[in-house]
Amino acid sequence: MEEFHGMTADAGLSVEDVLVEGRKRSNAAAILSKLDVERGTPILSFSPEQAKADLEELPWVKRAIVERRLPDVIYVSLEEREPLALWQAEGVLHVIDQSGEVITSAKASKFSKLPLIVGPDAPDHAREVLALIESEPELGNRVKAAVRVSGRRWNIRLNNGVDVQLPEEDANDAWSFFARIERDEGVLERDVIVVDLRLRDRLIVRTSGGSEKNKTKKVKGKQT
Repeated sequence: MEEFHGMTADAGLSVEDVLVEGRKRSNAAAILSKLDVERGTPILSFSPEQAKADLEELPWVKRAIVERRLPDVIYVSLEEREPLALWQAEGVLHVIDQSGEVITSAKASKFSKLPLIVGPDAPDHAREVLALIESEPELGNRVKAAVRVSGRRWNIRLNNGVDVQLPEEDANDAWSFFARIERDEGVLERDVIVVDLRLRDRLIVRTSGGSEKNKTKKVKGKQT
């Protein structure tokens, strides 16, 4: 087989160029190492299937397409993983992708602008809570972190230290309701430390002085 490949190379079927598309964060040298090919290599001896499997072992690579483009080009198309959030676990920050998987080679310090989530199972539910936060942009811009509580619900920590306690069910309705109250009454301008939305029929505001204020709330447009 080696003799055959040598003959094909002599006939012009040898690698002259490697074309890579879609690379944003993957290390170029690591890609070439995984391809394990150099100029002059018989192109028919190169295995696109093996190269694809090897490339998909790289931390940033989600999916790879590898083709031999005769007579002399190896073509690679990469779909890289997109960072979604920073996940704090046991005091350590990790970068996670859109599916909640840790991107092992990503340094958290380089992604400090990503939203922060906390809790053992937080990555599994990250997309839903981030969509919730973004559904109210004005309030969402004030969010510092989303903390998963007992694997059931979320506390939203605002950048002024206030904790917004969301319910296990209908969290989106509760968040939207709080955003409306904040726009109308400026709740966060007071000495608030906790906004409790866990009860379906009311909002409870706890202040630093220990007092509580209740507001009846509407869920899905109906008074409850």
